[in-house]
Amino acid sequence: MSSSAEPPTSVPTDEWRNSGVRVIPADSLDSNTAQTPGMQRAAAINFARVGAQKLWAGTVTISPNAKTGAHHHGHLESVIYVLKGKARMRWGEKLEFVAEAGPGDFIFVPPYVPHQEINALEGEALESDGEAVAVNLPDLVPVENPEGVKWIDPTHANLPDHDHHHDHGDGHTHDHTH
Repeated sequence: MSSSAEPPTSVPTDEWRNSGVRVIPADSLDSNTAQTPGMQRAAAINFARVGAQKLWAGTVTISPNAKTGAHHHGHLESVIYVLKGKARMRWGEKLEFVAEAGPGDFIFVPPYVPHQEINALEGEALESDGEAVAVNLPDLVPVENPEGVKWIDPTHANLPDHDHHHDHGDGHTHDHTH
């Protein structure tokens, strides 16, 4: 099927050679980025390095017992993938919500959401990739006991719960708990 419509952008003069896909080797991350006490950040992908407009990607290590102050990442969406340790995330206007993530879990932080990252393990560093430009919120006063929030996949939100009552239609009923 052919179309007479032009693509929304023209092919760059380098024919995508240097402006297309970029692979950033692990040994070339840039630690000359915003730092927070108890955390070490190294940028892989940002505006300065590859021209990214709404994304910052890199690595973050949070020392044992360390936590960030309340902050947000401006217009950027942040994705955090936990490599090692346990991340405790607090968020909201008073950091009133909390959830934890472990190795293999992803965390999504929408633009402008006030939040705090905490290393939830006392003797082990938390290692993750993904953290954006930080806008500190020093006037935010967190609540004492945040509400725990479990993520529900919206594509599966209408499926029956795992703890439910079954009726097999033959008069035989029983409960399942998974």
